[in-house]
Amino acid sequence: MRVLVSGSTGLIGEALVTALAAAGHEPVRLVRRTRPDDLPAVRWDPRAGTMDDNALVGIDAVVHLAGEGIAERRWTDQQKARILDSRVAGTTLLAERIAAATTPPSVFLSGSAIGFYGDRADEVLSESSDTGNGFLAEVVRAWEDATSPVTNPPTRVAHIRTGVVLSGDGGALAAQLPFFKLGIGGRIGSGRQWWSWISIDDMVGALVWLLTNDVAGPVNLTAPNPVTNAEFTKVLGRVLNRPTLLPIPKPALWARLGRELTAELLYASQRVEPTVLSDRGYEFRHLHLEDGLRAALRRPL
Repeated sequence: MRVLVSGSTGLIGEALVTALAAAGHEPVRLVRRTRPDDLPAVRWDPRAGTMDDNALVGIDAVVHLAGEGIAERRWTDQQKARILDSRVAGTTLLAERIAAATTPPSVFLSGSAIGFYGDRADEVLSESSDTGNGFLAEVVRAWEDATSPVTNPPTRVAHIRTGVVLSGDGGALAAQLPFFKLGIGGRIGSGRQWWSWISIDDMVGALVWLLTNDVAGPVNLTAPNPVTNAEFTKVLGRVLNRPTLLPIPKPALWARLGRELTAELLYASQRVEPTVLSDRGYEFRHLHLEDGLRAALRRPL
């Protein structure tokens, strides 16, 4: 398949481009600025609402991963608007172009997140669970709704509700590593909040699998065994062979991230199960957190 990938220079996008090529597909980058590599690329500017006229010609599938980073900056009103607009504008542009294409791609995997569910304590959440409250839930609802111009058939649409992606090269795990390596990493608050994670290998593996399996609608991209933050902290400390005795004080997180971002990203509890992937036969490479962490950090047992 010839696969157009937005966000192809990000953590997940770069790994996906490599995996697509290894699986015999032809990845094509959807970029705002060309870059010096040997992959074909087409241009777009989601803010301006423009895209190369021939961007979808010969494209069999689209994987849309682009969007402003959730935790790159404190959540001012302006930053929250950028987070929302970057997702809705890009998704709307792609959806409208797909809907208008003479020969549209057969698959549209559109970015989403488990923030859809909000803070749900110990409730077990599947793709059939209702949406929750909060800014992230609002963003994800608008993000998913932006695909509405695309109809199935002819284009199958899946919303990839992504959890915490484990990679030593970036994302939430990489941000924590310096503190844990110094022996000053610890649980956040009570540690009872659920964190639903997925290894970068399974994140990318599931995306490639979704290209050729007839799955539509919301799909939770999380491992089958979510853990509490306390358990995550304990296992990461064991993998790194470092103590994890001191909890991280909330005021320190407030000072760095602000109260709203801290509450929704670090204290929210989301016990998510990948019901669709499991029921449809996707085979996870990393079922348990320690295996996922060791693979992400290249640390053998």
